[in-house]
Amino acid sequence: MKALKIFMAGFLAAGLLAGAGTAAAQDKDGHWVDASQAVWKDGSGMCWKAGYWTPAMAIEECDPDLMKKPMREAPRAAPKAQPKAKTLTITSTELFAFNKSVLTSEAKTRLDREVIGRLGEFATIQFINVYGHTDRIGSAQYNQKLSERRANAVKAYLVSKGVAASKVETYGYGKTSPVKSCPGKMSRKALIDCLAPNRRVVVEAKGMPRN
Repeated sequence: MKALKIFMAGFLAAGLLAGAGTAAAQDKDGHWVDASQAVWKDGSGMCWKAGYWTPAMAIEECDPDLMKKPMREAPRAAPKAQPKAKTLTITSTELFAFNKSVLTSEAKTRLDREVIGRLGEFATIQFINVYGHTDRIGSAQYNQKLSERRANAVKAYLVSKGVAASKVETYGYGKTSPVKSCPGKMSRKALIDCLAPNRRVVVEAKGMPRN
């Protein structure tokens, strides 16, 4: 039935064109065109097709539904965010007795909880810096050496717990960075107790966090 319709359309188009004295030709795409190569259409806007027309000869003007639609490009997945390095800073006080650089058993327990336990948050560690501090009692030179010994004592403990020694650097700040001030008019014992927070070690670790 469809073939008959196409044939009749072509037959009628040829008759109309011949009767009107207008030159006509069948274009290679199977549509009837006039001398200016404009496609002939009926009153409803349908294009006149030749009897040999096939869907493979479809053109956008006449057969938009048969034209291949361009494939839509699938949306690209957003790039996965790269994890950022994490810095962890831990201040441990009450690690050392006055004028001492030896870790007490209580100090080791504190380091296990406050430092070793937190290092597990890293997948890889880039570096660990250990900063030793003292209180203000004594000379600057003496306290500088004392702060370095305290930092080295903490490093040695971290290494004993499995931290790579090559990742750990130590620094002594002496009495230059106190976190607590105490009045001078105190007994020596009271002053030593008051300045205890200054006898501390700060551990700074940087690395890639676990997912």
